[in-house]
Amino acid sequence: MQSSKNIPEVISHFECAADGDSYKAYGSGHINDTFFLKNVAANGPDYLLQRINHSIFTNVEKLTDNMRRVTEHLKNKIAERGYGDPLKEVMTLIPTDDQHFFYKDSVGDYWRMFYFLKDTKTYDVVETPKQAYEGGKAFGKFQEMLSDIPPGEMFEVIPDFHNIQKRLQHLEEAIANDPLGRLASVAPELEIVKQYADAMQYFQQSAQVDLLPKRVIHNDTKFNNVLLDKNDEAQCVIDLETVMDGYVAYDFGDAIRTIINSSTEDEADLNKIQLNMPLFDAYTEGYIQSAANFLTVAEINSLFKGVLLLPYMQAVRFLTDYINGDTYFKIKFEGHNLQRARAQFQLLKRLDANAAVMQKTILNTVSNLKKI
Repeated sequence: MQSSKNIPEVISHFECAADGDSYKAYGSGHINDTFFLKNVAANGPDYLLQRINHSIFTNVEKLTDNMRRVTEHLKNKIAERGYGDPLKEVMTLIPTDDQHFFYKDSVGDYWRMFYFLKDTKTYDVVETPKQAYEGGKAFGKFQEMLSDIPPGEMFEVIPDFHNIQKRLQHLEEAIANDPLGRLASVAPELEIVKQYADAMQYFQQSAQVDLLPKRVIHNDTKFNNVLLDKNDEAQCVIDLETVMDGYVAYDFGDAIRTIINSSTEDEADLNKIQLNMPLFDAYTEGYIQSAANFLTVAEINSLFKGVLLLPYMQAVRFLTDYINGDTYFKIKFEGHNLQRARAQFQLLKRLDANAAVMQKTILNTVSNLKKI
């Protein structure tokens, strides 16, 4: 992507009072480039400016329309219920001077802008059960508030995003091409892919598809996509570009993937990857409390399938990108995507070994909630 030097030009096309010289890189996202900008007025709202990776998000107009619709829907829900603050609990897109919500600059990059929500924070690694509980509440509430949007109305931003059959197909294509000759170094990882492949077809089985409703979900529920306030209480779900149809278990599984891991997503020392079960328990409790009123029995039974699927799928994606030459995810060093894949496979093994206990926790949480 191009340099950030054209940010002053970009912000001149948004309805904002941003200081074009104040920008600095912000966040730890893998895909887009995000910048924080100060308001020219001391007490004015600050801003987040994002350069959209349009090689991945190829239809920026449709993507933006999804985000606009979701944010408006969430704000209306909060207002209708008569409690909460829509401006604090939902991201606010800032229009351009021609009343669009994205801008294409002179070098062909696409940009969007939000108000910055001050006094909030994110965590790449969850530290306390309270944080995990609040994350569960936030994502459960997010799904619940969107549950009355009929499936099929949101644009499919990335087709087959959580379709493991497609992800495995992409891996096979990478193996066949092997553009950088990296295949010889990933034989152990490919064995793990093969070992679990059949078990990961749950959401492609017709018997499950007939039972599970498609809903509008987040599709990227890393824990750092929840903003917590200064008291570590959930305030806002962010990073809405993959909001589209899917199964609720995808969101549950991806959140657990990032919460339960005792180390980071790219941990090199696999012995450090252990399961923090109190965090799983806390997230599950928060999620079920927020989502139980709309979840079906089949959806509840599917949640742990998502817990196993998402680290497997993420590992397959990292491995595919490594073989292809690191063309999708940002990397910090050579071999970063392979290191990420190995860490996710190790997490999968830990989860699989504790499957019975975790499934029981989910069902007990649902049962206990019904007794209250």
